[in-house]
Amino acid sequence: MEFKDLKLVAPLLKALQQQEYKHPTPVQQQAIPVALSNKDLLACAQTGTGKTAAFALPILQLLFNDKKNGNASTHISALILTPTRELAIQIEESFKSYGAYTGLKSFAVYGGISQYHQVKKLRQGVDILIATPGRLLDLATQRLITLQHIKTLVLDEADRMLDMGFINDVRKILARLPQQKQTLFFSATMPPDIIHLSQSILDNPVSINITPASTTAETVEQAVYFVEKSDKRSLLIHLLKNDSIDTALVFTETKFGADKLCAALRRENIRVQAIHGDKTQAERQKALNNFKNKHISVLIATDIAARGIDIESLPYVINYELPNIPETYVHRIGRTGRAGINGKAISFCGMEEKMLLRDIHKLIDRSIPVIKDHPFQMAEADASMQPKTVMPFRSLNRRRDKTFRQR
Repeated sequence: MEFKDLKLVAPLLKALQQQEYKHPTPVQQQAIPVALSNKDLLACAQTGTGKTAAFALPILQLLFNDKKNGNASTHISALILTPTRELAIQIEESFKSYGAYTGLKSFAVYGGISQYHQVKKLRQGVDILIATPGRLLDLATQRLITLQHIKTLVLDEADRMLDMGFINDVRKILARLPQQKQTLFFSATMPPDIIHLSQSILDNPVSINITPASTTAETVEQAVYFVEKSDKRSLLIHLLKNDSIDTALVFTETKFGADKLCAALRRENIRVQAIHGDKTQAERQKALNNFKNKHISVLIATDIAARGIDIESLPYVINYELPNIPETYVHRIGRTGRAGINGKAISFCGMEEKMLLRDIHKLIDRSIPVIKDHPFQMAEADASMQPKTVMPFRSLNRRRDKTFRQR
């Protein structure tokens, strides 16, 4: 299937062609026709499946057609609620990119910065608003924004909004919206609270399920290195320098650990920055832009700070420390191997983390291949830490494996 088969209007197809997007992902194939028919949608789709375009393209088309037919509104017509500032910015960029030839205006509002410029922009007129719950509710309470003319509502990453404590704010926002509207509901997982919320706001929705959250993308090659905790830093430096890993997103468990690792890599002349909750919004956005523009080769992030990071063609994700929650592993490595492009996920596992690795194996229903050919192999790695079966895995050393030269 190609995007033209989804009966998208010419301005959208032109924008997609310029970005060399030709074939829709499964979630786009299923969601776009539903959304274009003005039906409610309940979609279980994890990060990296192409869900932003799955709701952005039909919203742009519906509003473009209204404008073309003389039914354009002077108020905000579509609202996308999303849990983090970073994700709001990413979605805004996507709407502007896809809607470049529609004449529609999209804008994102989020906390962490002054509301002055956001209010000024809103007063100039906006068709599509992307917002984090806290800032949107604040603006609505001040009567600086009206939500009474919303035609389409998108709840993106609903489960993360629940995890971050935003559900009460979401309910308050829902109370300010018109009853008659289309609602598109996206969540990577469907815990009971999310199911209950979806049932309370959706009207006879069409349900789609794309890649359960317990599975990892087939386009992601996974590997684990058994290494003493004290040797992790040396192993990371070794891989970055000797295996020609020129772009990598590295996950740590703590803010202190991220800063400490960042300082160590800088001493090795590696271009690196860190993002976490103690960084200002401006600092985080600057680091993210530097990473996207390849001004730095390594971005170190904690899980909360990394939410919403969407980087095309990210070749490597490195778990410097394994997450305590196995589902987090799936979300982390889902930032590579997107849109059918191959990616690699490397994990460091110390003796004290072996139970975490077992939980990950159980969740993803497979054993992660072990790489033994490295100078920091754990001397006392017992058999219980090894996967029962080792799946084929190409070497991570590009000098030995030409298949890694595709980038």
